[in-house]
Amino acid sequence: MSRLFWLNDDQWSKIEPLLPHYGSPPRVDDRRILSGIVHVLRCGCRWCDCPADYSPYTTVYNRFNRWSRKGNWQSIYAALTGDERTPRQLLADSTHIKTHRSAAGAEKGAQCQAIGRSRGGRTTKIHALSDGKGRPLVLALTPGQAADVKMLPLMLDAAPPADELLADKAYDSDKIREDLRGRGMRPVIPNKDDRKFLHPFDRKRYRSRNAIERMFCRLKDFRRIATRYDKLARNYLASLCIAALISCWLR
Repeated sequence: MSRLFWLNDDQWSKIEPLLPHYGSPPRVDDRRILSGIVHVLRCGCRWCDCPADYSPYTTVYNRFNRWSRKGNWQSIYAALTGDERTPRQLLADSTHIKTHRSAAGAEKGAQCQAIGRSRGGRTTKIHALSDGKGRPLVLALTPGQAADVKMLPLMLDAAPPADELLADKAYDSDKIREDLRGRGMRPVIPNKDDRKFLHPFDRKRYRSRNAIERMFCRLKDFRRIATRYDKLARNYLASLCIAALISCWLR
């Protein structure tokens, strides 16, 4: 059996005040259940294979699913990341995630559940904005074939203001650059190879962009993030928020 994961005292002290409290009968210990959820996300096992040390697997899954349906995981994530000082830099990037066959069959269809087709087959794309330390501030899901430039303005609306944005060539468009300047942000984006009129590009500052790539690597250490098994986009996004908290914010 793989080693069990347990939230340490420091992690728990930050999460506990943000957990929802309902007027229902006393529930199974939240720290034990949340540790079980993280264990499943890390090792990539099925929910029914969750070790009994955490409580019956039905209790662990039902807590995860119910709080996902109510948006509690996203609220906890926003609360823990929203008190940070305004970042000087924002980093933008995306990554494709293979979807397992078990992720098919949701009632509203694949497109509504952020599953699409790209070169890698059936995929989901994770879009992210992070601060200069590689800590994700905004996370979003789209079908795998969605263009990065279409999602960036929406994510910037949800992000705190910053002095500059670092992004790769996928974000090189005149419209994006104009939008960034309108927000008071300096674009640090390399020019595409087919550009006729080149924009100024600070190669030295651009080196800092690898922080967001390292962030994606940490997220994919969670096997249920590296491969999507969830049918519902809300459940996969909830898993992503939990993984981001544990790997980037509460280390």
